[in-house]
Amino acid sequence: MDLATYATKPEDSRGRLYPDFTNIIRSPFQRDRDRLIHSSAFRRLDGKTQVFAYHEGKNYRTRLTHSIEVAQITRTICKSLNLNEELAEALALAHDLGHSPFGHAGERGLQNSMKKYGGFDHNIHSLKIMTKTEIHYPEFEGLNLTWETLEGTVKHNGPIKKISNNYLKEFNQKFDLDLKNYPSLEAQVASFADDIAYNNHDIDDGFRAGFFSINDLRELPFINEILTKFEAENPNADDNLRIYSVTRNMIARMIFDVLDNSRENIKKYKIQTPQDVRKQKCFIVDFSSAMHEEISQLHQFLKKYFYTNTSVARMDMKSQRIVEELFAIFTNDWMLLPMDVRKHLDKNASDERIADVICEYIANMTDMHAIEEHKKLYDPHTRF
Repeated sequence: MDLATYATKPEDSRGRLYPDFTNIIRSPFQRDRDRLIHSSAFRRLDGKTQVFAYHEGKNYRTRLTHSIEVAQITRTICKSLNLNEELAEALALAHDLGHSPFGHAGERGLQNSMKKYGGFDHNIHSLKIMTKTEIHYPEFEGLNLTWETLEGTVKHNGPIKKISNNYLKEFNQKFDLDLKNYPSLEAQVASFADDIAYNNHDIDDGFRAGFFSINDLRELPFINEILTKFEAENPNADDNLRIYSVTRNMIARMIFDVLDNSRENIKKYKIQTPQDVRKQKCFIVDFSSAMHEEISQLHQFLKKYFYTNTSVARMDMKSQRIVEELFAIFTNDWMLLPMDVRKHLDKNASDERIADVICEYIANMTDMHAIEEHKKLYDPHTRF
C-alpha cells in the first residue's frame, strides 16, 4: 500500500542515536516493534494494573492486554488513513511501557514521593526504559530505537512545553526530540486509539465486576440506542451478548468518528507532509465535538459507577500507600534495596541520585512484586 504524503516514511527516518546495522528484511520501525516486544519491560505489563489490581481476577484487562488492544485499533485507523502502520504499532505497544504498578494510583504515589526531584511521569519513564534501563546490546544502553519511535512515545499526549525532568532534559540534549511541537500523525493515532480502547474496556470490565447493570448503561442515550437495536434483532440474547454488542459498536463508532474528523482536519489545515503536522497548534487526529461530548458523558457514568466504587477506591488507597511506603523506607535506608539495585549507588550518592534509583526500581515492579516487597519490609511474619 502506498503511504500518504503526510505519513512517516521509513526511508526518511532521522535514524538512531547510535550506529546500528541495516536490516534488509524489516523496516526500521518493524525492528523497533520487535525490540519492544522482546523487552523485559513489555513482558512486565502482564502483571500491571489497568484498573483492577493484577490479582483481582484473571479476566480483567492488564497493561499488556490493553496495549495489544491499542495496537489493533491503531493499525485499523492507520490503514484507513494510509499512515505508517509499522511505526504506529511500535508506538501503541510502547505507550504504557513506563507505567508504575497499580495504574494511576501507583503513579500518584511516585509523583508525591518524587516532588522534590521533578516528579514522575510514565511517558518519560517509558523513554528511560527504551534508552537506558533495557540492556540488550554490548555497544549501548537501551534499545537504540529510531527517533520517530522515541519522539512519538514521549509526546503522544502532545507537546512538552516545560521540561522539569532531568533525564528528559539530558537525553534531549543528546538526541533532540523536538519536544515543543506536535508528534507525527502515527503517534496521534496511537494516542486516540488508547482513548478508544480504555473507554470501552472499562465498560466491559466494570459490567463484569458487577458495578453497573445493562439497565444502568441505558442512562447513556447512545448506548441505549445500540442496545435497543441489538435487542430488536436478538430478543433472546443474554447480558453477556448485550455487553459485547455495546463495546463492539462503541469501538466502531469511535473509530469511524476519528477517521471522518481527521480527514476533515487534514484538508482544513492543508496537511501535505509530516512537517506540516508538527508545526500545527492542535491535534490533527481527533474526535468530533459530538464524540467528545459522548465520551465526556461516558466518563461521568464510569466515575459514578466504577472509578469511585468503594472497592476500587479502597484498592487505590492501599496501592498508593504501598508505593509511598516502599519509597519512604528505601529512602531512609537504601541498603535495604536488593543487591542488584544497590550496585548503582555508593556512599557518595546524592539524595537526588538515590531517589532516582529507588523510583526506577519501584516503577518497574509488577503489582505482585510491589505487594510482596512491601510485606517483606513491613510485615514481621513474612519471611525475608
